[in-house]
Order: sequence, then C-alpha cells, then structure tokens
Amino acid sequence: MMNVKKIAACLMAGLALSGGAADAAVPPPAPQVASAAPASPILDDVTTLAPFVDGVMTAQMEQWKIPGAVIVIVKDGKTLLAKGYGYADVEKGARVDPDKSLFRIASTTKLFTWTAVMQLVEQGRLNLDADVNTYLKSFKIPATYAKPVTLRSLLTHTAGFEEGSVGYGIALQPEPSIAKVLGAHIPARVRPPGEMLSYSNYGAALAGLIVQEVTGVPYEDYVQRNIFDPLGMKYATVREPVPAALVPYKVNGYAWENGAFVFQKQTFEGGFRPAGSGAVSGADMARFMIAQLQDGEYEGKRILLPATARLMRTPAFYYDKRLPAMDLGFYETAMGGQMLVGHGGSDPAFNTELSLLPAHNLGVFISFSGGEGGVAAENVEKALLARYYPPQGGAPASYKAASLEKYAGSYQFTRRNHTKVDKVYDLLSRMPVKVSGEGLSVGQGNDAVQFAPTGPDLFQEIGGQRRIAFRVDGSGAVTHMFMDFLSPIPLERASLLDDTALWYPVLVVALLLFGSALLGFLYRRREIWAAPRADRRLILISTAVSLWGPLTLAALFVFLILTDVVARQSSVPLNLKLALGMPIVFIGLTAASLVAVVRVWMRKGLTLRLRLYHSAIALAALGVVAFFAQWNLLGWRFG
Repeated sequence: MMNVKKIAACLMAGLALSGGAADAAVPPPAPQVASAAPASPILDDVTTLAPFVDGVMTAQMEQWKIPGAVIVIVKDGKTLLAKGYGYADVEKGARVDPDKSLFRIASTTKLFTWTAVMQLVEQGRLNLDADVNTYLKSFKIPATYAKPVTLRSLLTHTAGFEEGSVGYGIALQPEPSIAKVLGAHIPARVRPPGEMLSYSNYGAALAGLIVQEVTGVPYEDYVQRNIFDPLGMKYATVREPVPAALVPYKVNGYAWENGAFVFQKQTFEGGFRPAGSGAVSGADMARFMIAQLQDGEYEGKRILLPATARLMRTPAFYYDKRLPAMDLGFYETAMGGQMLVGHGGSDPAFNTELSLLPAHNLGVFISFSGGEGGVAAENVEKALLARYYPPQGGAPASYKAASLEKYAGSYQFTRRNHTKVDKVYDLLSRMPVKVSGEGLSVGQGNDAVQFAPTGPDLFQEIGGQRRIAFRVDGSGAVTHMFMDFLSPIPLERASLLDDTALWYPVLVVALLLFGSALLGFLYRRREIWAAPRADRRLILISTAVSLWGPLTLAALFVFLILTDVVARQSSVPLNLKLALGMPIVFIGLTAASLVAVVRVWMRKGLTLRLRLYHSAIALAALGVVAFFAQWNLLGWRFG
C-alpha cells in the first residue's frame, strides 16, 4: 500500500511483496528545472504556475503511460492550483475532475487514521504510551518482549512487527470485519518496540481498530464524522466499496499493455482498511492539507488542537539526527534541499504522494491512475522544488573517512518477513554498497549512485543533494544504512545466512551438478542398469535428486515469483500449496542420497572419482535443503 518511489517496486506492492530485480536500485535524480527568480512571488502567480505544472504533468504521463492524474497545490491557507489530467474512465471518455474525481490513495489513508488516533489522544481517551492491549477487545497482541506495543510505536512504525502479505494482503471482495482479519493474521514481533522503524500496514490497521473499539463507532463512520464532515470533504471516503452516491466519481485504474490502456479490476484493503482504503478528490485533499498546515483548522472548523497538529509534525523517532525523522504518522523526506513532511500511497493501479512544506506553508497532492506513478510523482515534486525553491549553498565540506571498506556489503530492508513464506521475497530486494574510489557506490549496475564522505558515517551524492548515513555498534561494525530520500525504509546489514552472496552460488553449483547428473544418466543409462545393485541404487537416487531439485525450484519460482502480485496476495492457490510440498519430498530424496553415499564409501563399490562426484551431488542437495529451510519454503508457512 505504501509508495516509496521507484525502489518500492523492488520490494512489495504496499511491502506489497512484489518480485523484482535481484538488487534494489537507487532512483535516478529527475531532470532539474533551474530558476534564479525569487521563489514565493513566482509560486503565487498562477498564470505562470499553471503552464509550468501542465508541462511537467503531461510529460510524466506520456513517459510513464498514465491515463489519469490530479495535482493540487495549496499555500498560505488557499488552493493555488487544482487540475485534472487525462481520463477518469478511458472507455467512456470521462475526464478527470479535480473537484469530484475520486482517486484511490492507498497508504496515504494512514494520515486519516493517525489523525483519528490523535483526536482521541487529545481527548484523553487514548494514551500514546499505553499497551495497545489495554484498548483491544477482539484479540491481544502477544507479549513477545518485555516492552509492550504502544500507539506511539504504531504511529512511528517502530512496533517491531514483521511484514507479510501472501494470501491476505489484498482482498478481491470487501471484508466488513477489521477485527476478524487482523486477529487471524497477527504478524510475528521480531524487534523490541521503539528500536527500529519497520513500516507496517498491520500496525496502521491496528490503530484504526483501536479507534473503532474505544469509541464504539465503526472506523469508516468515525473518519467520516470527525474528519471529512468538519472539513467539508464531500468527495472522500474510506469505505469499501465506495458508497453508491460516489460511484459515478470513481477513477478507474489502468495498465499499459500492447499499446493500449487496459482496465484493472478494483481490489480492496479488506480488514486492512485503516491502512489504505481511502478514495478522495484532489480538491477535498486540499482541505485536509490546509487543515494540517494551519494546525488543525480549516475555514473555522477544527479537527485537531494546534498543539496536537504540531506534535504530529514533530520528530518522534530518529535514525540519525542529521537525516529526516519519523514524526507521529507523517514521515520526513529530504528533496532538493527542502524537508518534506508527508505520506505516499500505492496499490496495483494507483500511486499517490502528499507532501507538506511547513516552512513555506505549502502542500502538494499528486495522484496517478496507472503506470509508474510513483516515479512520476517524485519527478513532478522535484521539478516544482527546483523551480521555486532551488537549493542554496555551495558544495558540502570534504571529509576523509578513516575506512570505507567497513561500509561495503549487502543491505536488506527492515520491512521484511522473518517467519513465513513471504521471506523469500527479501532475496529480491538487496541494496549493494561498494567502495568506489574515495567514496561509495550504492545500487546495482547502471542504477548505482556515487556518494562521497562528508562527515562521520555520513555521505552525500556526488553532484547531487541526497545523503546516506550509517549506524555502527559499540565495536565499530556497521549495522544499518539510512537514506534521506527514502526515509520510511531503512536498511540493515545482511548476515551471512541472509546474504545472496551465499545462496546464489549454492544454487548455481547445485543446478550445475544436477544438470550434469541428468545428462550422465541419459548418456550412460544402459551401463547404469547393468551396474551392481548398490551402485545402481546410488546413481538412481542421485538422478532423482537431480531431477526433483530443479523441478522444485522452478515450481517455487513460478508460483511465488512470477505469479501476479494480486493473485498471490489475495489467496493461496492449490498450485502454490503443492509447490511448497515439493521441498518436503526433496528432503526425503536428499536423506536417501546421503545414506547411499555413506554406504558406497563403506563398500567402495564405485571408482574414487564417482564416489566423490555422487558425494558432491548429495552435499549440493543438502545445500538446497538449507536454502529451503532458511527462506521458509518447507511446507505451508503462511501468515
């Protein structure tokens, strides 16, 4: 549900967990639009702002094959610009209306949930630091650690939940019970609360359930009565499906296939509605942004007390005080020399970005209905900032790092699964860091970005503004990496058992040995059948291992990686269950192979070369079993 620009596509589609390239890529910088003119006068001049925005939006929609979009810019308590582009319904030729067209905003919905929580906090009905089990009635969060999960840890995504989605992350039909779904899919707690940010849709949905159970009012009704109605947001809802009165204003999502836009059937958040079910018009989101920028007030109506609204935009969790922080619900992001406070959202067809610049009393809301909308939204924001708020100051001061080698390695995102089959997707989202000259190269291949040291454990993009920082433990070993341009998704150094540098060679060597054994059997099958019984048994077992191993890996790859993200997150199909049973059979074949190898060494029936060869096959099979075990591929381990 969450949009973290281009890099999110390598991870999860709301952590949705989506297959991608083997290594995550650092997003390339967008073309910068320079301007030496004063910022505020130009931005306030709609006669020049509108043509500029039209050009940028149109270019992005053409480049990324996007059928419909909306952008809203607010400043100093008023809407400067609200424009729709393209089509809300391609088939009917219905254009986007910025006042009424409802775009699905996915995880940007969380801002409504966090606002609801803070309303109850200021009323004294919720305590940010109380155990959430104090408020939950339907089920309880297990006491894995001495420290309980609190609302503060939910709002800062530091509750310590693992990520998960296979079989339940997307709903094809509305699910009325938030409590039922969340109670059935409690994720494992893998870190003590408050220790590290790990973005969690479950945590946000849990906060929405707490609002519902404390007030006795359904989540959707609470948001409608206490946020939408006071702000006059008539074209906004968090209900699934959209209420009948708003159905004519829904924007359809599309994919670009074979040179045409193809309608994408709507999916639902189901029991995760508080984390991503919102559908809102651009004009109505402008009202919400203005209320947040004006400390909770819009046109005389107040949704938050001033102190509460400011608290939501105050750092509540730092990775490194030199980089953006996590606020209470909002996350900070550095872009073009500015500090943005906001939240993105992404589902299979829509991408949204809401960004506030409190220092300039400015807010920008952008939503796209297809294509690479996350990249497009980032590029639009970068172009706006470069034109109206160009970076100030010269080049960063040079710094001589004592050692660069300690930073090199493979890093994995803290937002990942640990205990279920979903863990295998972590293999596809590594961030490699290498020493490059007097600095570091972050990313893979042509997408790698060069960073130079500018302070202790701090680096800045060469020729750019982006920064990364590293955290070290008491012994000086690097444990984490943080990016100021992707602040909601920190990374931690991969251990040996989690490192693709270990498992990819294991699989490659095993497949080569398995392939040679199969070819050997085909070319020597008559000789094999004529061999002594014990020798023949070993060769046949090695052949069976060599056949079943690749078939198992291929089946898992097809049904876990190549399967459409909506299909694998909305259900657990029979073919996936069968594929996950195949490693169990492989364990049996591996055990038989090891026993047969021991026997042939004791008996010395084959030549030394063949004994070593079949021993290598048995050990390779053992390595594949270890791979299955490490990545939770032995049996049905679903969330």
